[in-house]
Amino acid sequence: MAQEFSQRGDKTGWFEPFYVEANGNEQAIHWADMISNPGLVEWLDRQQIDGHGHKALVVGCGLGDDAEELARRGFDVVAFDISPTAISWCQQRFPDSPVHYVAMDALNVPSSWQHSFDFIFEAYTVQVLPADLHPRLASSLANCLADGGRLLVVCRGRSSDDHVAGITWSLTRENLDVFTAAGLRQIQFEDYLDHEVPPSRRFRVQYQRELPTN
Repeated sequence: MAQEFSQRGDKTGWFEPFYVEANGNEQAIHWADMISNPGLVEWLDRQQIDGHGHKALVVGCGLGDDAEELARRGFDVVAFDISPTAISWCQQRFPDSPVHYVAMDALNVPSSWQHSFDFIFEAYTVQVLPADLHPRLASSLANCLADGGRLLVVCRGRSSDDHVAGITWSLTRENLDVFTAAGLRQIQFEDYLDHEVPPSRRFRVQYQRELPTN
């Protein structure tokens, strides 16, 4: 479906029909594990993050588990997805949630979000977009970070010399340079194997918007 829409020139148009076609069956959404991303949970536990008094943004929130995890830890959370059906699904799953779920395109976020969020979590959105859209997405997310705010990116990883064909849905270190090009400072890069069977290679990267200097 992604290839079909890309050939039509609509590189992000496939998400909504994909969720519609699932018709409420979470098993049809192959990236929806119905639990919070382990890469996020492990990082939050290790950092001993307390979200109280801080605003968080979840990019491409899917069915909402990562947003709910951040809310549980005290963050004031906005979570968005390009698919209105995904957002409705989140609201049905978590009817009493404090999370503000909204249908939104990551490439065209509202100006009111500029420099508004202390923490942004992005998992697997960059990797499913064509490379020519990566700089726009990186710039969009960087612009949403408050001064001193942090962005955590989790993605499937590969080496630059790995042979790939078609849509890879994995990124190289060089692919992620778009975030530093967007003005963020990389403060941590982890290249690790997850706990799946068999394990998959992942990158977990932390970026920060620098505090302004006088």
